[in-house]
Amino acid sequence: MSKFDDHDGEEKKNLNFSWMPSGCTALADGEYDAIIMGTGLTECIISGLLSTNGMRVLHVDRNNYYGADAASLSLQNLFQKFRNTEAPSTLGASRDWNVDLIPKFIMACGNLVKILLHTKVTRYLEFKSVDGSYVFKDGKVQKVPATPAEALSSSLMGFFEKRKFRNLLLFIEAYEKDKPQTYLNGKSLDKVTMKEVYDYYGVDENTMSFTGHAMALERDDDYLNRPAEATVDAIKLYAYSIQRYGKSPYIYPLYGLGGLPEGFSRLCAIHGGTFMLSRSVDEVLMKDGKAWGIKCENEIAKAPIIVGDPSYFDDNKTRVSGKVVRSICILDHPINGTDNAESVQIIIPAAQVKGRKNDIYVCMVSFAHMVAANNHYIAIVSTTVETSNPAAEIQPAIALLGNILERFDSISDLREPINDGKNDACYISKSYDATSHFETVADDVLNLYQRITNKELDMTISADLDEDDY
Repeated sequence: MSKFDDHDGEEKKNLNFSWMPSGCTALADGEYDAIIMGTGLTECIISGLLSTNGMRVLHVDRNNYYGADAASLSLQNLFQKFRNTEAPSTLGASRDWNVDLIPKFIMACGNLVKILLHTKVTRYLEFKSVDGSYVFKDGKVQKVPATPAEALSSSLMGFFEKRKFRNLLLFIEAYEKDKPQTYLNGKSLDKVTMKEVYDYYGVDENTMSFTGHAMALERDDDYLNRPAEATVDAIKLYAYSIQRYGKSPYIYPLYGLGGLPEGFSRLCAIHGGTFMLSRSVDEVLMKDGKAWGIKCENEIAKAPIIVGDPSYFDDNKTRVSGKVVRSICILDHPINGTDNAESVQIIIPAAQVKGRKNDIYVCMVSFAHMVAANNHYIAIVSTTVETSNPAAEIQPAIALLGNILERFDSISDLREPINDGKNDACYISKSYDATSHFETVADDVLNLYQRITNKELDMTISADLDEDDY
């Protein structure tokens, strides 16, 4: 048992455990305001937020490390997990590697950064900019323009198309919902679709593709027929983030993403949370259709709020919404066409691969972020599975990587809760999707927090990191 707070044994003895089933004993202190299962980033953020609200939190994980499915592994642990073998000495010392199983970049001025600043978890982490954001078009990797000036020099478009795209960006940059003079033909963007915005400025399908997928981070083309406001806000966020930090709109923590759940765990512990690793949950206890506690062997803890990732709940509480295929590739060189970038995101829009509906993502980090041995790179390819041959689906991205020293493939179910938790007290997070950024994870955190507390997290804080945070 790993506990960060001091518990008074006498206080535990004085608690009334009249609810305890015969033959069972209390797990830790026995009674809590909330129990969190799994130390994935979503769950750790929630435990940190709830503890800062004054709630007594018990946090358990079946593993002996933080991060759950999104853990960072040493080289030795990576080889043990995927191949049950020793790591080769040719790749350097195992301790020099921190390989993220589900790597995602952080939008520099996005919601996850706001949550980090809101909770002051930035004090536990150090970030570094990602070198570039690229999109795949016509067989080439090309930089994504994010400003009107970059649009004019971009190789993604012809001369006349650049002018149209520049005018589109100028409109997006100027648009404000409370200023009718910035509207499109007198209509606010919640009244027109994104397709109508594109058509008004006359941009072609290629421009629509990289704007929607590489800048707004839309995952398919369904967004074209939805109100344009959310997509335009996403493009503005992308452009602001890249203007704020230079090379790309993304940042990434030194030593990998494992520091994120650990940082929020530390926040929870400071506010009295109890953590128990290597503790499997045998059962989520239910009464009259409502969860009231968890059972670990013959030990039980009670709480009115039970939170966890889908793997801790019965299958009838979640549904499979799809599958994601990931390939972790170890390289000894940067990716061709990225100007020797030491870290980079590449998005292959679905339109660039015949017959696809979902984009393909490449997330590459390296020794520059202290996650690999010197002069080594880690590229992770991912996409939502659409066929019975997932390996073939990611091949267009694999082909961009050049010579691969080692490769580790996995296929995972994407699970999501069936209910919101208000009736059964089971508050379940979503599985991590195929995207190479944290925007969808941050959305799930905010949704989960609102469902649990019946109030929205204050996100009015500025997302600008100062020198003490960055």
